[in-house]
Amino acid sequence: MRHLFCCRGRFVHLTQGLHRSARIRSDAIATIDGSRQRTWAEVARDVARFAGLIRSLGVADGDRVAVLAHNSDQYFDAYFAVVWAGAIIVPLNTRLAVPELAYQLHDVGAKVLFHGDGFGEHGAALAAEFPALTVIALAEQDGSLRQRIAAQSATGDAARGDADVAGIFYTGGTTGLPKGVMLTHRNLVSVATNLIAIIPFDAACINLHCAPMFHLADIGLFTVTMVGGTHVFTPRPDAATIIALVARHRVTHAFTVPSVIDALSRADLAAHDLGSLQMLGYGGSPMPAATLERVQARMPAVDFIQGFGMTEMPSLTALLPADHRPGADAARLRSVGVPAYGFEAKVVGPDDREVPRGQIGEIVGRGPCVMAGYWGKPAETAEALRGGWMHSQDAGYMDAGGYLFITDRLKDMIVSGAENIYSTEVENALNLHPAVRESAAIGVPDERWVERVHAILVLEDGAVFDEEALRRHLEARIARYKWPKSWEVRSEPLPRSAIGKILKTDLRAPHWQGHGRKV
Repeated sequence: MRHLFCCRGRFVHLTQGLHRSARIRSDAIATIDGSRQRTWAEVARDVARFAGLIRSLGVADGDRVAVLAHNSDQYFDAYFAVVWAGAIIVPLNTRLAVPELAYQLHDVGAKVLFHGDGFGEHGAALAAEFPALTVIALAEQDGSLRQRIAAQSATGDAARGDADVAGIFYTGGTTGLPKGVMLTHRNLVSVATNLIAIIPFDAACINLHCAPMFHLADIGLFTVTMVGGTHVFTPRPDAATIIALVARHRVTHAFTVPSVIDALSRADLAAHDLGSLQMLGYGGSPMPAATLERVQARMPAVDFIQGFGMTEMPSLTALLPADHRPGADAARLRSVGVPAYGFEAKVVGPDDREVPRGQIGEIVGRGPCVMAGYWGKPAETAEALRGGWMHSQDAGYMDAGGYLFITDRLKDMIVSGAENIYSTEVENALNLHPAVRESAAIGVPDERWVERVHAILVLEDGAVFDEEALRRHLEARIARYKWPKSWEVRSEPLPRSAIGKILKTDLRAPHWQGHGRKV
């Protein structure tokens, strides 16, 4: 064993969970996608053959293989097959336009692109732009790729692991061009094993993939595989579909975003048996207190858990189920939780020194979940990881009990006059008003104050905008200088990213045309 360690030094690899489940849960149901079900033995066989196909395309260890598709069991196979083949997976955001996708494919030097149903035009356009790129349709509708995989010889697991890069995940690019975040096998395995220690995952769990599989919010991809549970896939994870699938497949675990949970809290739940659901996780954006109160009242037997992280350090903290239960400290529901096992977090000032508890600064973290770096960007990597800590660009504070509270993204902070105003603090107060369904507070140009707080509201059905009533509501909750100085009411939902974050960059853009933003 000592000789093996010295020669190879690779014991942590992402495909280990698949090997384990195929051995000890071979006949158990592994994946459910529509009417199609497979056992763990069948999944392992298909992944090995898929990996053989990938190798036959000339893909070598460390080459990049991109996937552009909605959630499906075929995406699951592609994910593990790429890693099994020794390559690096590059999951692409399904909401991006062709030029945005082209930038990422060029930046990462992708060798192969698999695209799912609905992305044929994207695939054709990208194939035309990159003649050296091999473009293959997952072709769920006609099953041609499945037939090709079935005829392919299986290949052995390349067994890359530890510090080898497993995936490159592109950031949203809200502060410039997106960056490719390199996550290693150890990064992803550490996140998965940590969540298994926190959340009651076991072989009996049936997990519904609500978050998009291109995003790390869909961490169930790894955790459920490691414990040999069951994956349920759907390309359309809206509230109605989630309710139907939970009832049909006796789903026990689901992870989504607050906006979907808000829709669940308002849906007709009585027509379906949701008694199997044990855990409903959320993250990506703050959960309005009114939404959480409403959904807990309608789903009293369900445990809720919040996760906080970023692409560069997934699942840094967790707000445990106990914190959501009756009798717990209600104030802590406004936090993002405590640092997860094996990870460290602290709040620092501009000099990177830790600030006293309760004082606002930048949240930084370190541990086995922290990225290897940004693809092809050594200077940006060094800046983000300076001093051995990942700098999150999230402003917040830590209370006496070690709970982290996010006050804002540093780029979303509003500087009005000489005051720093955190947009989430304004939004939290606005969202408590019964007439407000959702809100966004942004900084817009102001001749006197440089920036002023501008509130964008979506009201509840039938509600009427009443500025005076909102001001009275805010008076008991936040200081007067934080109040919005201008208002906007929209009938459509606020624009959100694939994981539910309000796109404040998009909301700010029209107001700042011709201006140089100070923050």
